[in-house]
Amino acid sequence: MIDFYSAATPNGYKVAIALEEMALTYQLHALDLMANEQKQPDFLAINPNGRIPAIVDRDNQNFAVFESGAILIYLAEKTGQFLPAEPNARSITLQWLMFQMGGLGPMMGQANVFYRYFPEKIPQAITRYQQEGRRLLEVLNTRLAQHPYLAGTDYTIADMACWPWARIHDWSGISIDGLTHLQRWMEAIAQRPACQRALNVPPASTLSAEQQAEEIRRIVTR
Repeated sequence: MIDFYSAATPNGYKVAIALEEMALTYQLHALDLMANEQKQPDFLAINPNGRIPAIVDRDNQNFAVFESGAILIYLAEKTGQFLPAEPNARSITLQWLMFQMGGLGPMMGQANVFYRYFPEKIPQAITRYQQEGRRLLEVLNTRLAQHPYLAGTDYTIADMACWPWARIHDWSGISIDGLTHLQRWMEAIAQRPACQRALNVPPASTLSAEQQAEEIRRIVTR
């Protein structure tokens, strides 16, 4: 049994996809980020950084893992799925996973903040992060012109990591016009039953997009 602490965010969906794809038994603990539940002592004991997602593997001496990329690697190694054993193929998978962790996620996250949430519109910041987000999506498109998936012929944890961020490009104000290989890949992954299930783990907020933006704006400014 895996205890899964998450919220309806791209980083949370990355781990939800892995749990569903790997057919692992898990118990969801949905945290209310607006209520700062991720900063409470019981959760900080699992993740000292106070961010979702995190897991506790009850079948492995209640072993806790935080940081979404680390969780993906842990689950892949635990199950022997979606992470190649061959050293070069494994390295390629991890390279694209780190591409998401160090580039795609942070840059698109900043685009979200300045484009959607920050109370003061700062054109230079919006432009910078949208342009960098588009550049990173172009990098994916170039890779996917050569291979069906990011690590090559097989679907891996690298795809699980990048897809939840790529799919919200419009929320970041970033166009994917002309990125036909990226679009093909996004559509193919969206058809996977495990990915469809994962987007409801936890269920999306019942607030409208505008209400969600206002709530996050309140957190950003306090």
